[in-house]
Amino acid sequence: MDEINSLFQGFAVISTPMNLLLMFVGIVLGVLIGVLPGLGGANGVAILLPLTFSMSPTSAIVMLSCIYWGALFGGAITSVLFNIPGEPWSVATTFDGYPMAQQGQAGAALTAAFTSSFIGAFVAVVMITFLAPLVAKFALKFGPPEFFAVYLLTFCSFVGMGKGSPFKILASMAIGFALAAVGMDTVTGQLRLTFGIPDLMRGFDFLIGVIGLFGIGEILLSMEEGLAFSGKSAKINAKVVFDTWKKLPKYWVTSIRSSLIGIWMGITPGGATPASFMSYGLAKKMSKNGGKFGTGEIEGVIAPETAAHAAGTAALLPMLALGIPGSPTAAVLLGGLLIWGLQPGPLLFVEQKDFVWGLIASMYLGNLVGLIVVLTTVPLFASILRIPFSIIAPVIVVICAIGAFTVHNAMLDIWLMMLFGVVGYLFKKLDYPLAPLVLALVLGDKAEDSFRQAMLISQGELSVLWSNALVGSISTLALILLFWPLLSRLIAKVRPPKKSEFAAEQPVD
Repeated sequence: MDEINSLFQGFAVISTPMNLLLMFVGIVLGVLIGVLPGLGGANGVAILLPLTFSMSPTSAIVMLSCIYWGALFGGAITSVLFNIPGEPWSVATTFDGYPMAQQGQAGAALTAAFTSSFIGAFVAVVMITFLAPLVAKFALKFGPPEFFAVYLLTFCSFVGMGKGSPFKILASMAIGFALAAVGMDTVTGQLRLTFGIPDLMRGFDFLIGVIGLFGIGEILLSMEEGLAFSGKSAKINAKVVFDTWKKLPKYWVTSIRSSLIGIWMGITPGGATPASFMSYGLAKKMSKNGGKFGTGEIEGVIAPETAAHAAGTAALLPMLALGIPGSPTAAVLLGGLLIWGLQPGPLLFVEQKDFVWGLIASMYLGNLVGLIVVLTTVPLFASILRIPFSIIAPVIVVICAIGAFTVHNAMLDIWLMMLFGVVGYLFKKLDYPLAPLVLALVLGDKAEDSFRQAMLISQGELSVLWSNALVGSISTLALILLFWPLLSRLIAKVRPPKKSEFAAEQPVD
C-alpha cells in the first residue's frame, strides 16, 4: 500500500500542464532520435541535457526519460522498413520485421513492435513499483564473476540457439571480439592493435559498426538487386492495427518470457541489446513456428522488442536505488542527477520521494503517450516505402554518414562506416550471420573486463564462476545452452522412436 500511495503522489507531481507538454515533446524528439541511425538514446539525452538545467529536476527527468522511451520506440521503425537498426537493440527486430515489410506487412510489423515495446515497459515498471527494495538488495550481490557469467550466458545462448551453422556463428563472433579488443586496455592502460593511428585509441564504436554493417551493406545489396524496395505496396490503416492487436494475445507466453528476460538483463545489468538477442533466440527455440523465424514471423518481432523495452526501463532502477547505471542512457541521466544536486542511492527514495515516484509515474504515462504517438504516425513512416529507391538511397547514406560522424565528430568514422558496409555486404553474400559480430563488438570489451577482474580476484581460478549459487547457476545454464545442439541430438538418440517413425522406415511391398 505504501508503494501505491507513493505512486499516486507521483502522478500528482507530474500531472501539470508543463510536465505533460514536456513529456509529449520528449517522446517526439526521442522517436526522431531513434529513427536516425547512430544518434541513439544516450547521445540524444546527452545533447539535450544542457536544455534542462533551467528546469526543476522533476520536469527535467520527465523530459529526458521520455526522450529515452521515444528512442526505444523509434529504433524499430528503420529496422522494419529499411533493415537499418536505429538502435543496437533493434538489430534482432530486423530478422523478421524487415521480411514482413518486404511481404507487404509493414503495418503489422510496426504495430506488433510498438505494442510489444509498450507491454515490455509496462511489465518492467510494475515490477519496479512493487519490488524496488528487493531488487536493490539483489543487485548488490553482483560482482565481476556474476557480470561475466551474464555475458557468457548471452554469447552461449546465441551460439547454441542461433540460426545456421554454429561454426559460422563462432567465426563471426570471433571477428567481433577481435574488433572489440582494439584501443586502450581498460585494465592495464596499454594500447592494443592501434598500429600507430591515434584515432584507433578509442577502439571501434559499435554504433559505427551497426550503421555500416546493416545500413550501407543493405544499400549495396539493394543496388545489386535492381534499385527497388520490394515492400513498397504496404497498406497501413486502422484495420491493420486492430487486426494485429487481435493476433497478439495468442503470443502471451512469449511476451511474458521476453519481459522477464528484459527485466533480468536490465537490472543485472546486461542491457537491452543482449536481452533482445537472448529473447529472440529463446522464442525461436520454443516456438512451434521456430523454423519460420527469419522469414517474416510476427513472433520474431514481438520477442526482441518486448525484451528491449523491459530491459531499457528496468535499467533505471539500479541507477536510482544504487547509483549504478544499467545502460549508457542511465549513465547520462546519472550525470544529470548529480548536476541537479541529487545523490542517487537508497537515500534518494527517502530524501527525494516526490522526485523518485514522479519519475516512476512518468514511466507509465510516457510509455502510453509514446504508444499513441507512434501508432498514429505509422502511415507516415510506412509511406517511406513508396519513395523511389533512387531518391531514398542517397538520403539514407547521408543520414548514416551524419550519424557516424556525430558519434565522435571524426571523419575516420565515416570511412570505417563504409568499410563495415563492405564487410556487411560480403557477409550477406557468403551467408555469414552479422548479428554475432555486432553482439561481440558491443559486449566484447565489457565481458573481457569482467573476466579479467574475476581472474584477478580468484588468482586465475576458473572455479570463481561457480563460487556461489547465483554465479554458478548462470554459468551452468550458459554451458547447457552452448552445447544444446549436441545435447538435443543425444536425447533424440537415447529416446526410443515412436511407432509411426518405425513404421515409416519399413519398406513397402
